[in-house]
Amino acid sequence: MTQLHYIFDPVCGWCYGAAPLISAARTIPGLKLVFHAGGMMTGMNRRPVTTQLRNYIVASDERIAQLTGQVFGKDYLDGLLRDSSVVLNSAPPSTAILAAEQLAGRGLDMLKQLQIAHYVHGLRIAEIEVLQNIAKEMGLDVTEFTAAYVRLDGVETQKHFTKSRELLARVGGQGFPTLALEHADGIFERIDLGKWLGHTTEWIAYLSNFAVSNNDAESLVNGLACNIDGCSI
Repeated sequence: MTQLHYIFDPVCGWCYGAAPLISAARTIPGLKLVFHAGGMMTGMNRRPVTTQLRNYIVASDERIAQLTGQVFGKDYLDGLLRDSSVVLNSAPPSTAILAAEQLAGRGLDMLKQLQIAHYVHGLRIAEIEVLQNIAKEMGLDVTEFTAAYVRLDGVETQKHFTKSRELLARVGGQGFPTLALEHADGIFERIDLGKWLGHTTEWIAYLSNFAVSNNDAESLVNGLACNIDGCSI
């Protein structure tokens, strides 16, 4: 089976911009999507939201919105990004993603909900209470989720980050998001993601050629309903 490797960070704006493409990729039969959290803002790279950082982020987010149609909410732009007490930290939400995957195979669902919580609702997704509420809204058992989070926090999450960075280097990626196809022969092919942003239907057609026959690919594309939130059949 062809695998699509997705190297990302939950507080990466361009990863949020790519979210509809990731949702669409998950609909393709015969294509396995494997995620790798990269730990962009962890340890010494955690960042308080200063005025300078806010201005940089807002300019980037405007570009992302123009290219992808993704919505950046008022509570995020005028709330979270204007709160000088906020520190952007990738580790807690990444651990939550790993916990959701371990519990129920729902790591990517957790990522999607974290992105909405952060970029639309302006929630502090580095706080355990926020993560627990998201897990509850997803239908996960909060006690089990918390126990999994505690097990994976720290060393295990750092191991995951290290492996993700090793893969990033292996496929020649320069940052987040990076996507690469791993073919049946074990050869990796990095994808130029930029040209697909905002073009979800064409993206489905492209990826389908690696996973199903041309006839099946055409049927799949014709049966898709795509919008800025992703695709459904």
